[in-house]
Amino acid sequence: MTTRFDSSFLFSINHLSSSLQFKTPAIKGKIIQFKSGGKVIEASSSPSLSTSSSSARNINNEIPSVNGFGDSVLYRRRAVIIAATVLLPLIGFNGFGVQAAELVTDKTLVIREGVRKALTKGKAAGVLRLVFHDAGTFDMNEKSGGMNGSIVYELDRPENAGLKKSVKILEKVKSELDGTEPVSWADLIAVAGAEAVSLCGGPLIPVQLGRKDLTVPDPEGKLPEETLNASALKRSFLSKGFSHTTIYSSSNMFVNELLNGSTQELVALSGAHTIGGKGFGSPTVFDNSYYKILLEKPWASSANMIGLPSDHVLVEDEECLRWINTYADDQRKFFEDFKNAYIKLVNSGAMWKDA
Repeated sequence: MTTRFDSSFLFSINHLSSSLQFKTPAIKGKIIQFKSGGKVIEASSSPSLSTSSSSARNINNEIPSVNGFGDSVLYRRRAVIIAATVLLPLIGFNGFGVQAAELVTDKTLVIREGVRKALTKGKAAGVLRLVFHDAGTFDMNEKSGGMNGSIVYELDRPENAGLKKSVKILEKVKSELDGTEPVSWADLIAVAGAEAVSLCGGPLIPVQLGRKDLTVPDPEGKLPEETLNASALKRSFLSKGFSHTTIYSSSNMFVNELLNGSTQELVALSGAHTIGGKGFGSPTVFDNSYYKILLEKPWASSANMIGLPSDHVLVEDEECLRWINTYADDQRKFFEDFKNAYIKLVNSGAMWKDA
């Protein structure tokens, strides 16, 4: 019999592991209960890993820091590993189970903690933009570009203006991590972007580790231009491997199927503009305001700059508009689709250490 896994439990893990003052159920030999697929799963609690609800401690204040990160990381690892010990035998190691397993690896937690300590909500949009400008150079036909860390060699290009500040934030994180947990630029940027989204209230995004860095810049002119119309943007995303199917054919039917998939992912990833200074809602809150404001078209009557031309053209395209309406009405759907598209984005063109 297959046991279904309630994905909302991952968010409770995230809340638990990212809090400096987390509370676990009072122990005293009691049983901790978790819900999974409508079933109650019981696990014996350990006195050494919990505090009572009436006496939660600030771990960072009581325990000396280790390697500059603080032992809160160790406690967070333990909290997540307790849950993983219960859940992983039930959900298996395929599909969502693999993503859940990735979340509880020590190295991922250490990287996320390092980023979280260095990053503020006000800087989150810049770090997320760094992901798009590194991964966005991928060309499926030429088999070049992608999530390879080469952005650190491309900061003087006009399209990357302003990204030096974001790289500087991550340079500090990388220098601290490399002493004990060496990390590639590609992995660090991918994790940092996911953490930027989570920090601003967006979905928790699992990121696979193991990317290798390129030591030279990617070819120029590979990022989609801001002045492209919707049709050109959709075809640009198609060339970067964004589609729901891997069937390639000269048949118009297959081309349309591919294009439909890339359109959904184009619109979902464009929602990243919900944070930052583009004028779509609060600059530090990751939500579906981007789509609601797109539907209002405020740039038509406002002297203020709201969004980019590449944002404005989406709402004029019938296929894009369908997804804009969907995400404006359903933030949960937007979060889920953004998460999946982000995972594909940071895996595009990646060179893997075990490949």
